[in-house]
Amino acid sequence: MIIKAEEKDISIIQDLAEKSWNFAYADILKPEQIDYMLDLIYSSDALKIHLENPNFHYYLIKGNDEFLGFIGFEFHQELGTTKLHRIYFLKEAQGKGLGKKALNFIKEEVKKIGDKRIILAVNKNNQAKSFYESQGFKVYDEGVFDIGNGYVMDDYLMEFIL
Repeated sequence: MIIKAEEKDISIIQDLAEKSWNFAYADILKPEQIDYMLDLIYSSDALKIHLENPNFHYYLIKGNDEFLGFIGFEFHQELGTTKLHRIYFLKEAQGKGLGKKALNFIKEEVKKIGDKRIILAVNKNNQAKSFYESQGFKVYDEGVFDIGNGYVMDDYLMEFIL
C-alpha cells in the first residue's frame, strides 16, 4: 500500500531513512558521512520544508501492517522534469517487487501532472543503478556534488523518458 505522507509522519520517514541508509550505504559511505547526510536531509525542518512545497511529495510504502520504505519526488524540478529524490526500503523489504511498484506509481503520478521525464542521482558504487536500468532508466551524465563538511557525492545521473 502506498500512502501519502504528512507532517505527522516525519518521525516514520526519519526512522525508515536511518535504517535503510545504514543498510544501503554501509559499504559505500563512512558512518560519519551517513550520519551527516541523514541530519542534513532528514531533519524535521528539512522534511517540513519539503512537505510544505506543493510540488514535493513523500509517500510511505506499507505492507503487512508495517512501514517498509518511502519515496520522495518533486514535480517540475526542471521544465517538464520530475526528480526522484528518494526511494528507500528496509533490508527485509528488498527483492519483493516494492521498488518496481513504487517506480510505476511515480511514473503514473508524473504522467498525471504532465512532466515527460524523471531524473535521479545514484551513487556510482550503489548496486541500485542496475535496478534503475532494469526499469528503463539510462545514465545521461555524471556529477560530483559537494554536500558540505568535506563530503562529496559521486553520482550517475539517470533519466526515464515517459
